[in-house]
Amino acid sequence: MTVGKHRRGTAAVAVLVSGVLALTACGGDEDGDGTEKKKAQSQSEKVDRAAAEDTSAARISIKPKHGTDNASINSAGKVTVREGKLVEVTMTAASTGAEVPGTLAGDGTSWKPDAQLERATKYEIKAVAEDSEGREAHEDATFTTVSPENSFIGYFKPDDGTTVGVGMPVSINFDKPVSDKQAVQSAIDVDSTSGQEVVGHWFSDTRLDFRPEDYWQAGSKVTLDLDLDGVEASDGVTGVQDKSVSFTVGRSQVSTVDVKTKQMTVVRDGKTIKTIPISAGAPETPTYNGEMVISEKFKETRMNGATVGFTDDDGEGEYDIKDVPHAMRLSTSGTFIHGNYWGADSVFGSVNTSHGCIGLNDVKGADDPKQQGAWFYKNSLIGDVVVVKGSPDKEIQPDNGLNGWNMSWADWKAGSAV
Repeated sequence: MTVGKHRRGTAAVAVLVSGVLALTACGGDEDGDGTEKKKAQSQSEKVDRAAAEDTSAARISIKPKHGTDNASINSAGKVTVREGKLVEVTMTAASTGAEVPGTLAGDGTSWKPDAQLERATKYEIKAVAEDSEGREAHEDATFTTVSPENSFIGYFKPDDGTTVGVGMPVSINFDKPVSDKQAVQSAIDVDSTSGQEVVGHWFSDTRLDFRPEDYWQAGSKVTLDLDLDGVEASDGVTGVQDKSVSFTVGRSQVSTVDVKTKQMTVVRDGKTIKTIPISAGAPETPTYNGEMVISEKFKETRMNGATVGFTDDDGEGEYDIKDVPHAMRLSTSGTFIHGNYWGADSVFGSVNTSHGCIGLNDVKGADDPKQQGAWFYKNSLIGDVVVVKGSPDKEIQPDNGLNGWNMSWADWKAGSAV
């Protein structure tokens, strides 16, 4: 019994010791007071501190932030750094791998693409910077630019850098309807060195024209600023343009066509420089009255009556002239002032015979500079004004071409959204 009792006691002690050993192995605390754990924590903190102390002070920022959709095609992709300098920036189109050219600022603190980005494109940027101690910092980002479906563009006239006549409005046609006209118009600015007040007028949800009360002053410079990037024209549709263009207003030339006398008087800078015999619209197809602006010029062009509603019983055009010389457009609906080689010389100045255009004596081939049509073409600018009076027809509608001058200043301003 004594032996048995002793053995049982020994076994119990063994189990107890085994339990103690097991606890020691799991806790890793040989001393039972957390020393090893504290040592491990201390060592980890030292490693973290060392890593932190070795980290570059340079802080890279990429705009827009990673994962952005509908990013601007004008401002997206800009990389900046604080407390350091950029040493490498790579921007690529994700789908093709094509690298986007960019420019690093002279002080090394910023980088941006050289040109406008493509719409509906995913881009990847990888940037590397160094701080004053040469330690590197890295930053990556991807973003996707706005899609054509979610953006709008304004196509404007006149072209940048051109010289135009005094009647040339700034005309902008948007590729999508604009519902928030106030927001869009507020983001567009038209200024003239003449100091003239310039006001916008909406002809439709897609067309906005700007002009002063009277014709532009000759010799002035007009600047159009489009700050439409990010402007919401309608729900989910934003602008992508951020640009400035300018044009110069040339000498003042206003030509007046008198349908009754069949003469056109050309007045430049207040002085009559030429009187030209013309042939306007026949009584059954008269020419519009009103102030019209030359919007296009063609040395030769085709004119087919079917395109403007003049057809015969078979549906064919009443006329189809493939080489009309020295043609200049006055309306969207097909009114031109142009050379005429098919009419007898005796017509000009005596009979109105056209389908609504204003004809000047000319030759086939548009190669005789002595002809009246050739002279007027050479001496006309896009934006010059041609005023028609004395016709039995109505006045041309202001939105038929660039002809907003056929609207009072009060009515023009009433069409502004700002």
